[in-house]
Formats: sequence, structure tokens, C-alpha cells
Amino acid sequence: MTGYALIIVDMVKGNVDTHGTGMMDIEAREMIPVLLDLTRAFRRNGAKVIYACDSFIDGDFIFQSRMSPHSLRGTGGDQPLDELDVQQTDVILPKRRFSAFYKTDLDQTLRTWGVHTVVIAGITTQVCVLMTALDAVQNDFRAVIVSDACTCHKQSIHESVLMIYGNTPMVPLLRTLSKSEVIEELRASGAT
Repeated sequence: MTGYALIIVDMVKGNVDTHGTGMMDIEAREMIPVLLDLTRAFRRNGAKVIYACDSFIDGDFIFQSRMSPHSLRGTGGDQPLDELDVQQTDVILPKRRFSAFYKTDLDQTLRTWGVHTVVIAGITTQVCVLMTALDAVQNDFRAVIVSDACTCHKQSIHESVLMIYGNTPMVPLLRTLSKSEVIEELRASGAT
């Protein structure tokens, strides 16, 4: 068992258009090879892979915002993209709000596995990825945002979030690393 877990946030069918025509869809789809590299490295090193998936219900409070209904339970839209190659050993974690920790059993599950560091990737950098990372630290886990494995609708926002949170007093509890740096750290941790 290793002290690392990978959390892939909101890379679900209801968030990424199957035709890949929108800007966010294209950016999210461009991350798939990077996410596949990460999931393979984590599995190879005995670390858990978790898919934290938007899983809303019809009439959910969150849809009173500018967000239109999406990723509804029972529609298939709340399931990870097929291209992500989810394995039986992976965990699918339904969530109703932005953070993967909010009102889920993620905290307890990570502790049961002996996890001390969560590595977060997915969409969107400034909302669900960031909130999951911040909640990880608030729950006494080290957090890493993977710079080239998360994205949002504007590259400038993505870069600003990474710059801000990569240079806060929370370092090294909250860090931003590239995919290559994460894989190297995982390998160096002796988690094989």
C-alpha cells in the first residue's frame, strides 16, 4: 500500500461533450493522454485511483446558479469518460458539490488506505479541482494539483490559479507539480 491517491475530478460524460466541440470540451479531451499516464503510474505503484464525479439530481439547488442541469444521476452523464479506461480497482465517488470531500466518505476512505498525499487532476482548475485540494489540506492531507492534468475555460485563469496556489504559505502542504514531477515523486517514494 502507498500513501498516495489520485483523484480525477469531474471528467464525466455530462461535463464533456461527446462531440468535443466546445472550448472546455476540447481542453478536457486534450488532457486524456496525461490522465492515462497518471492512472497507469498510480496503479503500477500500488496507489489508488479515484474518480470524483458530479452526480446531481433533478432540481438540485446548484442549478439555481448559471449552471444548467448536467451530470444527472441515472442518465449516464455522471459516469467517467470511456476514454479514461476505468479499472475494477478504481473507485467512483459520486459528489453533489464542488469538493470531492464535501458530504462524501472520501476522508475516511483515504485514512483507511493510509493515504497522506492526494494528487488532484481534472476540471475545472479554479473550482472543483481547487476546492478539492483546499479541502484535502483542511482535512490534514497533503495536496498536489497536477498543472498539466487540469484545465478550465480560459488558460489565463488556469495559469493564475496555479501561480497563486503554487506560491502560498501552504507549500509544501499544497503544491502544484507537473505530471512528470508527480510520477517521479511517486516512484521515488518507494511505493512499488
